[in-house]
Amino acid sequence: MKRVSVDIGGTFTDTFVVWGDRYVEGKALTTHHNLALGFNESLGDACTQLGVDTPALLSQVDSVRYATTLGTNALIERKGPRIGVLVTTGFKSTIPLSRARGYGEGLPESEQMDIPNARRPQPIVPIPMIREVRERVDYLGAVFWKLDEDDVRLRIRELVDAGAEALVVMFTNSVVNPAHELRVREIFRDEYPAHLLGAIPILLSHQVAGRKGEYARGTSTIMDAFLHQTMYHGLGTLELNLRVQGYKKPMLVSHNSGGMAQLNSTDALQTVHSGPVAGVAASEHLAAAAELGNVVATDMGGTSFDIGIVDQGGVKHYDFNPVIDRWLVSIPMVHLVTLGAGGGSIARYDRMFDAVEIGPQSAGSDPGPACYDRGGTQPTVTDADLVLGYLDPAHYANGRIPLNPKRARQAIEDHLCDELDLDLIATAKLIKRNVDAHMANGIATELRTRGYEPKDFTILAYGGNGPLHACGIANALGVGRILAPPYASTFSACGAGNVNQMHIHEMSTWTVLFNPATKSFFADYASFNRGVEELERRGREDLLRQGMQADAIRYRLELDMRYGNQRVQTAVVTDRTRLDSQSDVLALMDQFHRSYGARFGEGSQSPETGVRINTLRVCAYVEQPTVKFAKLKLNGVVKPAPAPASRRSVHFVGHDKALDTPVYDDAARADGTRIEGPAIVVTRATTYLVEPGWTYHAVAQGGVWFIKNEVAA
Repeated sequence: MKRVSVDIGGTFTDTFVVWGDRYVEGKALTTHHNLALGFNESLGDACTQLGVDTPALLSQVDSVRYATTLGTNALIERKGPRIGVLVTTGFKSTIPLSRARGYGEGLPESEQMDIPNARRPQPIVPIPMIREVRERVDYLGAVFWKLDEDDVRLRIRELVDAGAEALVVMFTNSVVNPAHELRVREIFRDEYPAHLLGAIPILLSHQVAGRKGEYARGTSTIMDAFLHQTMYHGLGTLELNLRVQGYKKPMLVSHNSGGMAQLNSTDALQTVHSGPVAGVAASEHLAAAAELGNVVATDMGGTSFDIGIVDQGGVKHYDFNPVIDRWLVSIPMVHLVTLGAGGGSIARYDRMFDAVEIGPQSAGSDPGPACYDRGGTQPTVTDADLVLGYLDPAHYANGRIPLNPKRARQAIEDHLCDELDLDLIATAKLIKRNVDAHMANGIATELRTRGYEPKDFTILAYGGNGPLHACGIANALGVGRILAPPYASTFSACGAGNVNQMHIHEMSTWTVLFNPATKSFFADYASFNRGVEELERRGREDLLRQGMQADAIRYRLELDMRYGNQRVQTAVVTDRTRLDSQSDVLALMDQFHRSYGARFGEGSQSPETGVRINTLRVCAYVEQPTVKFAKLKLNGVVKPAPAPASRRSVHFVGHDKALDTPVYDDAARADGTRIEGPAIVVTRATTYLVEPGWTYHAVAQGGVWFIKNEVAA
């Protein structure tokens, strides 16, 4: 297997190359003005290690997989086309009203509660660009008011004359009966053929989001239209960049659903946050291969700290209505919590609380932390790590980014020391302690609000800064075992190369398996089976269009189920893809009952209130060859620590004075190596900080367990 996968983050562009039995990591600063430049440099770094030139490598690999931040950047910068929207008569205010949640959606909790200063985001579609069309379909899909085609032509003409560069059609209940939306597209293409206006995209809401809920479906389609042009040109440029260098196959793009597809089968909205989701996918694969059980994936990069959950039962945790930027959307996206706690997160003084607040603002890659010596002046987490002695100024990022300790000290002293009335080291320790506590609190909150306990999970610490802060996070969280996985600094890029070609389709349903009022069980098996078959057909067509073989396509059925009218839904993965008898219904209810009890505690189930399915979701996929992970178990084989490459004075939280600390190189990554903290292990791609009271255990493929000394291995 020969494969290239890339993850473009806010600070670094990571490349993971599989070259036969060799796995190689490449890294470069992200070039936001032209992402291809950072990709070329990162891939060139990997090629140098392999001793292969870039065109030769690209001509031989079976695929290039891309996780990009193009969509995220476009939303931040509000760079997109002028959009016109057609809605059902009487629903013009659905999008502007934003379900009365627009003031707070996408903001931190502290800002959501600051109602006097609440402010709506600048709308993507201004009200004058929304037009009503005379039509109506009821909730069962019956046509209540036939589409007025003359009215459609008039409204389209008004929007085009007003400068619309993309059109969105969002009719009420179109997910049940899309006939009117489909007819509008035919009318538009008839009135404005491509030779007249060019390639103005028209997006239909039922094709972007398959569930009911007009507002979220509308914003999903609007955001997809807003990002369409940027993604089309941006990813097209990246594909052209590959063509110039000898790569002739279709480029694959990672999706935030946990899969990937060819560029021509990718919606723009599916690429938002695809990089962090690739890390969760890699965590899922590693957990299964290494038999880790439940895993919480934590990715600390240069800009953010991302948290995801991998359940050993195979249940994927999705956000069914995630908030992207400031808008609620309706797409199945692998659940992530993102905190502004990366290496480049800016530390600032909060006068109200006389404290240091970390993030969410980040110095990014340009200018970057002050110690990068590229013009940054604000103190960051990386500056504090350098001042405390954790980082080697001459060997950061394999020596490609020389660090300037003087700039780091100056930034902290100028902005924080005087305000806090603390010396330089005490201030840097405060930054370190606060950011670690912030991340630990994020992990604990995420797990406990979903019915889990941190002690029942293996915590994976990856990303460029994950192994550096792993022990500090664990100390604040109160756990004694953390795993830094193999290829930790480029783990999300590794995940982008490990996911299957996959498409997810879903459908709202009102399927009552048990009705407590009538004491009856669901019996309309044909309607349930038709829904599943329709979703399988859509996924199959997506994959066949990309050249997949029909006999290689697999399906996974997930059902969103709940008791009665509870708001909490539980996703149930079932092998029972068809219902043919009451015993099938009872078996499905029993599976839900057990899953609910395992998550929220046995005895918390309430079948007497009824059992209902709200959503059918079919994942159609074709399995791909993956990176082979070893079993990362502590097997009792212990190798003595190698001779330190150097020693230096290092400051640790909880210790008044600097400690004389050995510094090890790549030799410390040999399987079985055990090192008592305090210690620092500097590798080509990242730094492992072993704090006092912890032990470093190297295992297969460069994985590292951090074990607190009071906890038995």
